[in-house]
This record gives sequence, C-alpha cells and structure tokens, in this order.
Amino acid sequence: MTRINRTPPKSAGSRAVRRPAAALVCAAMLLAAVVLAGGATAAGPATPAASALTGQASGAGPASTFTPGPCAKPPGPTPELKSARCGRLVVPEDRAHPNGKTISLSVTIIPAKAAIPKPDPIVWLAGGPGDDAITEIPWAIAGGLNRNRDVIFMSQRGTYTAKPSLTCPVVDRWAEKTLDMPYDAPATGRAYVAATKKCRAQLLKKGVDLGAYNTLESSDDLDELRQALGIEEWNVYGISYGTDLALNYMGMHPQGIRSVGIDGVFPPPLAGGVASWASAGEGINAIFKACGEDPKCHRRYGDIGATWHRLVRKYEAAPRTVRVPVPGVKGKVAVKISGGMLLQWTVSPGTHLAGKVPADIDALAHGNPVPVASTWAAPKLNPAGIGVLSNGLFSGVSCGEWVPYESEASVVAAGRMAFPTFPHSIWENAPNLPFMRQNCAAWKVPNVPAEVRDVTHSTIPTLVVDAQYDGQTAASFGPLVARTLPNSTVVTIPNVAHVAFASPSPKANACTQQIARSFFNTPSAANTGCIAKVPPTEWEITKR
Repeated sequence: MTRINRTPPKSAGSRAVRRPAAALVCAAMLLAAVVLAGGATAAGPATPAASALTGQASGAGPASTFTPGPCAKPPGPTPELKSARCGRLVVPEDRAHPNGKTISLSVTIIPAKAAIPKPDPIVWLAGGPGDDAITEIPWAIAGGLNRNRDVIFMSQRGTYTAKPSLTCPVVDRWAEKTLDMPYDAPATGRAYVAATKKCRAQLLKKGVDLGAYNTLESSDDLDELRQALGIEEWNVYGISYGTDLALNYMGMHPQGIRSVGIDGVFPPPLAGGVASWASAGEGINAIFKACGEDPKCHRRYGDIGATWHRLVRKYEAAPRTVRVPVPGVKGKVAVKISGGMLLQWTVSPGTHLAGKVPADIDALAHGNPVPVASTWAAPKLNPAGIGVLSNGLFSGVSCGEWVPYESEASVVAAGRMAFPTFPHSIWENAPNLPFMRQNCAAWKVPNVPAEVRDVTHSTIPTLVVDAQYDGQTAASFGPLVARTLPNSTVVTIPNVAHVAFASPSPKANACTQQIARSFFNTPSAANTGCIAKVPPTEWEITKR
C-alpha cells in the first residue's frame, strides 16, 4: 500500500488558515461536559456552470479532465436528471503518483430555473462517509437550491456512481445477519470484521488502492472539478460528513469559494467516536428534556429519560429475543434487544422521529417491544439499502482519519461522560461506529496526514445549521466551529434531528431551505425569521 500524500496546498491568502486541533478539542470536551449533564442525457439551455463542459484542471502531473456524457444512474428514480447536463471527471487515484492509475467521478449539473442564472453555482457535498451526491439530487432540488443557480453534484471517489465503486454488499448484510445477536457482543463484532475482510479482499483483487479514498483527496477532486468546468467562484452546501469535507476543502482550497453552508456539523478535529458519543448524549437528552417540558408528554410518560436509562441497563445485562412483524417482510422477524441496540435505536431512527420516542420507550417498558424492534429491523431488511453505501470510502475515512487520532480510552471516556450509569460494554462502541477499531485493524490503510484533523480558520461567509435533536452531530458543534469562522451565521432548527434541510418535518425543512436560499443570495444577511415559526414537536400520546 502506498503512503498517502497529496499535491502541495495552494496559497491560502487571507481567506483560510489551518490550525492545530488541540484548542478546539479541549473546548469541545468542556462544552460536552456542560451539555451532557434513470439514464438521462445532457439537455437544456446553456448556463454558467455548464458553459465549459469540456475542460482540464491544472496541477502537478497530468491535468484532471472533465468530459460530457450520459448521466449516471442512481439506484432510485431521479426525474430531475431529465434536464441535467452530465459527464465524468477523471482524476489520479493517488496524487502521490500523478502518472499512475486514474479513476472517474460522475458529475451532474441541474440547471437553474431562472432564465438568467447567477454566475456562481452551488456544489452539493453528500454525507456518509460513503453516500453518493447523485443519490441526493431530489433533496437539494426539493429545497429549491436551483431557483436561480445551477446545482452541481459529483460522486465522491469510491461512491455508487464513481468508477471504481467501492460498495460491498457483504458488509451491508452484516446488520441483517446479526439482528438476533446482542448489538455489542464480541461475536457480533467478529461477524463485522469477517465481512470487512471479505470486502477488502474483493476490492484489492480489483486493483483498488484503499489508502487513496479519503477527505484530502476528495477535497482536491472538488477544486479540480471547479477548474475543469471553468467556474471562477462557486458556493458549497455540505451535509453530515459533507461538512467535514467542506471544512477541509475551505482550508485547502479557499480560492474559488464564495460561500459555504454546513448542515449537521462534524468538526474535523472531533470526528470519530468521541464526537459520536457527545452527539448521542446531547441529542437524546434534548428529546427527554423537551418531553419533560411539555405538559401532555410529561403527564403521560413521566420521567421518560429515567425509564430509558433503566431499560438500557436492563437489556444490556440480559438481552432478550423477540419476534415482531416488520413491514414488507413475510412472517415475524427475530430481533435481539440489548442495551447497546436500544441506545443505537434511540440515536437513529429514534431522534429523526422524536415525537414517537417517549411512546415507543413506554411501550417497551410495559411489555410491548414491537415499536422499537420493528423500526430497528426494517431498514436492515430493506434490499434497497444493499450495495449503495461505499464501504471503501467509509472505511478509508474512519480508519485513516478518525481511529489513528483518538485513543480507545478517549472513546470510552466520552461514552462515560455522555451516559455515566451505563456499563463499559456500551461505552466501547460509539453510536453509528460499532467495532470501529477492530474493523480498522482489518482494513489496514495508512494514516491520512494529521492536517485532516486541523481546525479551519476562514473568513469565507459560512452558514452553520444545527438541529435541536441531532444525535449524530451535536447541535453544540455548530457554535464550536463558528468560533474560527468570523463571517459565519449560526442557526439551530428546533424540533428536528440530523440534517435539517431534509428532515421528516415539512415545516422545519421549509424553514431550513428558505434560510439556505437567502444565505446564498446574500451571505451577509441570511433571513432566519422562520425559525420562530417552526411548530413544536407533536408528541404521540398513547392510552395507558
């Protein structure tokens, strides 16, 4: 495996400077301590972003090239492709060897609805790590981002429509095959590692350099796309892991960026297990607090947080197998309820459906496991989720950028800080990142240079969007990164969870989308007045 490197950073001028992560990490831990008590082809009129549909990006070694062509086919229906311009960007797989192997990334440009679009398009950065931006086109367009600007989507390296695509169904099926095993049991972890080893072997057999799939390389890909399309300046909107990528991109290539929106912030210095624990504690406790402050919710469910803590401890000590109906699945499905499973369920899908969480926990406490177990099993049994996530990019980022820069002890300590009464077996596995350290020992990629964890200092106008119930990227992370982004606007969208731009709440969505559009029109004066009009959480109140 070759050592990871990248082209030397371009001059940052006065817009962005990279700084060590230590100060931000300390601030975050202090803050956490307080908080956690279909194949379309190119068509349509010419627009600024599409005016240079064949181009090259300059740099060390051979230039990256963009060639127009048919639109890549995402796994689901995407009617927006009918009016799109598409093509592929060819870049070096490993920029340490610019004359070596190349890879190609699918590019889709959704034209602006306005007759005369603004000259600065928006580029959308997907989450994950491992999601493909092409699959998220419906979200961005539903939010009206293309009202007066073209919106550009590029598959990050290794994702579904990229070539090569580093997807591995064998890993995706691990969650289904272990439904009847305790979530954080050693045997469950061994099954995950075995699947990871098979995935690694499959990709190595195809000649993939696993160490080349990371945030720094993806940041370079973005800048080379901008140059190849002949775009002088564009705007960025990143969600979830896409915020980590956006912040790195701002630091590495500030030239050419007019403004940036980040939604569901994963700060590069904190990304990994420590951040996951802080987020889980903050998001889950926000739901319990809100229920306690609502007269109807509190009257019906009492101290639902205390009930939840008791159930997590109970089922971690004595996991229980239940058989429950799952929509779309014949017969009943065996599901093991353990403490780790209940905690992960509350993070996701729980926080995304916050109004149902107290009712579902109360049902479990009174002997009805169906609401929790069924919603836990449903996504794992959905065939639409198999072979879509880029396991190669996910492991490239988590194993090259997160695990090397945080100790096992620090992850356990963060778990203890978030949930002090839980056993060690739960603290070992951060939410959304189970068995990450064992998985990375099997993945075997070199460390990405430590600059990937740097704080981003930048004067680029930035919209920072947080969500009240976000159990995946804590709401407190937004104000934290804004400390070194002096031209930032920080907003917290109430009553929703991770990625407010595309939450299950239509009115919260509309507010976030309105704020984003107003920000891109006037970065210094985003219209945030709709926040006060977002309706309160509608709690599901069941009969006793």
